[in-house]
Formats: sequence, C-alpha cells, structure tokens
Amino acid sequence: MRWSQDGATQNRSHASRQLSSNLGEADGLQGLLTLLIGIAAFALMPPSPCQTANWIGGKKGWFTPREEEIIVNRVIREDPSKGQMHNRQPVTPKLLFKSLSDFDLWPLYFIGLLFQIPTNPPQQCLTLTLRRLGYGTFQSNQLAIPWNVLHIGSMLALVYSAEIFGELTFHSTIAQIWSIPFLAYLVIVDVTEANRWVIWGVITLLLSFPNPHPIQVGWNSRNSNTVRSRTVSAATYNMFVQASGIISSNVYQKGDAPNYRKGNKALLGLAVGNIGVYALTKVYYVWRNKSRDRTWDAMSTADRVRYLETTTDEGNKRLDFRFAH
Repeated sequence: MRWSQDGATQNRSHASRQLSSNLGEADGLQGLLTLLIGIAAFALMPPSPCQTANWIGGKKGWFTPREEEIIVNRVIREDPSKGQMHNRQPVTPKLLFKSLSDFDLWPLYFIGLLFQIPTNPPQQCLTLTLRRLGYGTFQSNQLAIPWNVLHIGSMLALVYSAEIFGELTFHSTIAQIWSIPFLAYLVIVDVTEANRWVIWGVITLLLSFPNPHPIQVGWNSRNSNTVRSRTVSAATYNMFVQASGIISSNVYQKGDAPNYRKGNKALLGLAVGNIGVYALTKVYYVWRNKSRDRTWDAMSTADRVRYLETTTDEGNKRLDFRFAH
C-alpha cells in the first residue's frame, strides 16, 4: 500500500513536471513568434499613407498621389484625432501620465483584471486534472482539443452578435453567466467519485465560454477616442489582463486538491461579482453620456459651433463624444 501511494505521488510529480515543461516550451514559441511579428511590423508599417516608399514598398511607394489624398481624407473624416499623431511619434512621459490618469477608462481596466479569473485556473490545471482522472498523456492532450474548438466558435459568435446589436456590456457579461452553473457543479460534486467523462464534459463546457476579450479591446479603443490615449490604454488594458493570470495561478492550492472546493467557491463568487462589475460599468457610462447630453442640449447652435472651433478638450473629454457601452 505504501509502495502504491509513493508510486502514485511520483507519477503525479512527473506529470506536473511534464506539464510545466510543455507550457514553458509553448510560452517560448509564442514569445519568439511575437518578437518576429513585432520586427516585421516595424519594417512593414509605414508612418502614414504618404510615406510608404522604402526598401520593401519600393521607390514609388504603395499609392499614387491621388490615392494618398483619398486615403488621408477618409481617415481624418472617420476620426479627426488621427491627424494629431503618427505611428513614429513617441509617447512622452507627460502624454503617458495624461493617458493613464484618464479615469473614464479605469472601469475597463478593472474588468480586464477580473473577467478571465473564473475560468483560468480550470484551464491551467486541465491536463493535470485529466491525468488524475486516469487519462493518459496522449488522451489528455486529445481531450483538450474540443474546448479549444468550441471556445473559438463561441467567441466569434459573441463578437459578431455584439457588432450586429451594437451592445457591449451585456454581451461581455455572458461569459460570467455561462461559467456559473459549471463552477457550481465543481463546488458541489466530488470529482474523485463522479464519472470521469461527466467531469471532462463539465470542464470542457466551462472552458468553451464565449470570451469577450476581443469586444473589450475594441471597447477600450472606442472609449479612448485619440491615437495617443488609444495606444497607451490598449497596453494598459493588456497589462491588467496579464496580471489576472498571476492571480489565477494562485487560486488552486495544493492542500485543496483534488476537488479544489475552496478555489472553486472563490471562482464562483468572483463570477457572480463580475456581473455586478459589468452592471456598474454600464451605469457609469450611461450616466456620463446623459450628463453630457444635458450640457450639450442646453447649448445654442452658435455655442456648439463655437465650442467645436475653439475647444481644447481632447478625445473622450469632448462634449460631443459619447461613451460606448
């Protein structure tokens, strides 16, 4: 009996080391790919439509003078702020501080920190969980494929629906609502006694949630409304999303294995709490828009024209800008 327990412990340790090694290799390949794309983008992305002539685009560039004129006019009409900054202009410390202090984007940063935590720990431990349920290494890798396929499909459907209906907050909240019943099941059921195929099915459906990350990246961009702020806010939002991975890695504790009841209770509570976070974000942006509507509607036509011609307000601080939600 003692030998059997020691053997099982060694197998679990070996599985954990193998999983960590595989994850390390995957992260290394992803990092290398990101580096190569970054280098290529620096060479391929011109400063502007009027500056495309280089050793890649050729001496004549990509566009004729007439085409350049059309492109510039369309870009400026779509977003006048794009005429204030190009992609070779550095973000100074002053501009960085100005972007980071934009409190109207803080709700989205907070969402970025929290929204993936309810599903991250089960995903991180999926292979190890499957091994504990008795599946071999090859089977565990195969059983991880379905949720990835379903996850991509649900994410694309969610993004498409958000664009069709023009609504962001409720669509982003669906991921939290989706995860609640599956997390509740994992809290209640003893995974060591339940049918292993049922456990696999529950975890697969949990991880197939429609990820609102693409919606929130675009949401962040829309509510920035300037090239400067959009550049910094995109990086800031991404840092909060990456920080959520650090939190997620510490939810499941060794002493809580194999059911992780405490961890799953925390994830369930967070999923419910996140619904409230999204609701408060919606309320905040609706309130901000209505406040500006009252100010804007109280102005005469002449006052509005004068404001548009003389205002020093930028980006989402302009009275004629409305926050997406």
